[in-house]
Order: sequence, then C-alpha cells, then structure tokens
Amino acid sequence: MNVLIVDDNEAAANLLQELLMLQDHTARCTYTARQALDAVAAERFDAALIDLTLPDFPGTEVARRLRASTGDGVPKLLIAISGFSAKDASGQSAEGLFDHHLQKPIDIGELDRILGQSPS
Repeated sequence: MNVLIVDDNEAAANLLQELLMLQDHTARCTYTARQALDAVAAERFDAALIDLTLPDFPGTEVARRLRASTGDGVPKLLIAISGFSAKDASGQSAEGLFDHHLQKPIDIGELDRILGQSPS
C-alpha cells in the first residue's frame, strides 16, 4: 500500500514512514497541507494519514479537498491523526471526512490493522 503522511512534526512523520516501510508499505512524507495536495496531484496513494493541525491550513480542509477530488491518485482511505480530539485547531469536526481517527502517539498495531483491512 502506498501511504501519504501529512504531519508538520517532521521527526514523527519520518519515523512513521520508516515503520510503515518495515511493514512492506511504501510511504511519502509531506509537512504542510499544500505539499500534501501537490503530492496527490503527482502520485497515486492508497491511504493518507493527515494531522489535523498543519501550519498552512487544517487537515480537515485537506480531507475536504481530497474527498471532492476525482483524480486517480486520490487516496480512498483517509485517517486523521491528532494529539487531541477529532477536531482541528479551529474546532472543525473531522467526523464524516475521515474513515478513522488515531490519537498520537499512534498505536502502530491499530494502524497496521486499519491498513490491512483496506483494499489496495
């Protein structure tokens, strides 16, 4: 499975990328919402792990744009990641935009279960 990681915490994103690669996934890190949208325009992803709090605009907006997009590279599986609740910093609910919500620190076993259930 090709996974897009969107998190402004570069160390956490890079570690998650390494863990996913150890589980035979491919993964690419982006650190802003804009980088994530550019990556999806250039490459096909099966899933995206999206932090709800990003420096340029909220992860909920990234999810909205991805859900509205019809391109071939748009991930079908969207997973919110957050250190808080299922709301972004502006209080916008992520409910309905994401297939799953994982609280940081991410339970890798749970993530592996979610990715394993998704058809790639």
